Amino acid sequence: MRTPHVVAVMGVAGTGKTTIGPLLAARLGVPYAEGDDFHPQANIAKMSAGVPLEDADRWPWLDAIGAWAHGRAGQGGVVSCSALKRSYRDRLRATAPGLVFVHLAGDRALIEDRMGHRRGHFMPTALLDSQFATLQPLQPDEAGVVVDVSGSPEEITDRAVRALAGLPDDGPL
Repeated sequence: MRTPHVVAVMGVAGTGKTTIGPLLAARLGVPYAEGDDFHPQANIAKMSAGVPLEDADRWPWLDAIGAWAHGRAGQGGVVSCSALKRSYRDRLRATAPGLVFVHLAGDRALIEDRMGHRRGHFMPTALLDSQFATLQPLQPDEAGVVVDVSGSPEEITDRAVRALAGLPDDGPL
């Protein structure tokens, strides 16, 4: 029997991390954690004001997500986390070595359109350019898959499940 992966659903704002994350967790039969819930209030205030976070703002957030992922090792789980830079993913893996990434990727125009239609989220569309400028795609030596965000949430989730099934097993239960 496969040991469930602990998965970080990553990507720029507006790719659907908060939509796909719970759907993916349900399909995998594991808990979901919303990465935004790990942000300190100061980070949310900065982003709400249209101010991009600096790395010093992100370290406590990434450490909290990494601790959650580490606690799910061997049991599986899904957490959303932008994880835009390799250094952020390395920091997460330092705490949760078996973490795998599902990089939700898509066309900027599609993502901007989706961001323009969502309500009640603190990340303004104005920060999308900084997100794309910061993004460092997964490298071949990083455990993870890239999933296109075109189509319905169910189609995206199906692609993610199929892609994850192709990753090596985490080991015995």
